[in-house]
Amino acid sequence: MLRAEVHWDRVMMCYTDRAPDLRQRMAAVVASRGDAIAVIEGEQRFSYAEIDRQAASIAAVLARRGVAPGDRVAVMLANGVDAVRAILAILRLGAVLVAVSARSRSPELAYVFADCTPVAILHGHEFADVVEQAEPLPAIRYDVSGKDWLAAMTDDTFDAPVPDINEDSLFAILYTSGTTGRPKGAMLTHLGAIHSCLHWRDAFALDESDRTLMCVPWAHVSGLCGVVMPFLYLGATLVMLPEFKRRAALKMAVHERITHALMVPAMYGLCLLEPDLAEFDLRTWRIAAYGGAPMPEPTITRFSAAVPSVAMCNAYGATETSSPVTIMPPGEGLMHLDSIGQVVVCGDVRAMDEQGREVPPGADGELWIAGPMVSPGYWQNREATAAAFTGGFWKSGDIGNIDANGYVRIADRKKDMVIRGGFKIYPAEVESVIAGLEGVIESAVVGRNDVMLGEAVVAFVTVNSDSITPAVVHDWCVQRLSDYKVPGEVIVGTTPLPRNANGKIQKADLRERAARLTTAAMSERAA
Repeated sequence: MLRAEVHWDRVMMCYTDRAPDLRQRMAAVVASRGDAIAVIEGEQRFSYAEIDRQAASIAAVLARRGVAPGDRVAVMLANGVDAVRAILAILRLGAVLVAVSARSRSPELAYVFADCTPVAILHGHEFADVVEQAEPLPAIRYDVSGKDWLAAMTDDTFDAPVPDINEDSLFAILYTSGTTGRPKGAMLTHLGAIHSCLHWRDAFALDESDRTLMCVPWAHVSGLCGVVMPFLYLGATLVMLPEFKRRAALKMAVHERITHALMVPAMYGLCLLEPDLAEFDLRTWRIAAYGGAPMPEPTITRFSAAVPSVAMCNAYGATETSSPVTIMPPGEGLMHLDSIGQVVVCGDVRAMDEQGREVPPGADGELWIAGPMVSPGYWQNREATAAAFTGGFWKSGDIGNIDANGYVRIADRKKDMVIRGGFKIYPAEVESVIAGLEGVIESAVVGRNDVMLGEAVVAFVTVNSDSITPAVVHDWCVQRLSDYKVPGEVIVGTTPLPRNANGKIQKADLRERAARLTTAAMSERAA
């Protein structure tokens, strides 16, 4: 059942039957499903009771070192059981998870550390150098490959205090770039994450028997609130992939008899490259969800034909919405190839014109989104919060429409945003990094179509020095940006970039120019 409730001065529809907070929900799952398998990693299997004991020990050690409810704890780990241990330990403390992408570089980490001041960071050994170079470092640091972490997992000599968590309390902070290029910390609450779990559960009829192939990075909203938390909430099973390799993923899907996977469109496209895809025994796989980028219609039809048991289900959401806003009902995907699905049960989506008026069904407008899953705002950023949230709605910046039958479509997205392999890239952030290179006068970053990954990142750079080559710009970005943000193609010249009468760079012209350039031509220019 649903009812209207007030949270953060907003009125929203909420599930009445829901857990009071994520910590108490996980305690209930462990009590009823302790012997069930929570995580599969390679050949190892970890039960809910085992992971809960380890998380309790970690929480106790962190509490002893001073981590208190409301404190931020950064986590930089690859997909795996350690990430689950860390999440559950932080939940036990009533602390706030700061999920850090495994692709982050030191300058990006330094910004996060300065902005939300985490008191601790838990990271993998492979990220040690990146973490060490980021200042200011949190006071508490654990390398999950080190002896201290192993000791923390088995420390049962100290009980962490049980926090008093309000469902409007923060569960996590996830950083998302904006059109200004400055990352913003989207605040996700227990209420929002719980409703994300319930929306996925009801849309796909998920239960404790389901098994998901964990392909997307857990530290992004689609991984955290689209896969990890929903499956833990249900007491179901996470089959972890440290990284996505198509044949290995398909073999794991067969071996572990998965029933569900959430992947970006590029991953389905890669799977279709396997000539013997139809020979994989994937009969247990019933839900093939996707989002993060437009899915080419031929990919939907070809994958559905190759794996007849699956229902291809589009979904749409954002960091600010704790994952899903719309979900395609299973079995309807092939009938609505151009739609991103229908609005989730507790969601409210309106297509609005530039004057803030709702447009008629079928007409295009900016999609405004409300509901219990929507973030209350950005961490310590009132200006950005005021600009993005109005009347309880988050203004997505995406242009779309809602037809008379409730199917939502995206007509366009934020003009400048590039989506590569499901990752959102805001050109202003990349341009800001390029601007720091001595000899650069100006730059503009745009996307161009890429058959496999959706879009390629192209940088047009105007310089006043012969020493600035495409390779120099590329290497500069590699050292300062996550790898998916690094321009794959750099066009260097001395001619000013095209501008309109108001002096604004005409990116539409540059997108057309990028589209005309072949890969060979750009490689030649970069030589």
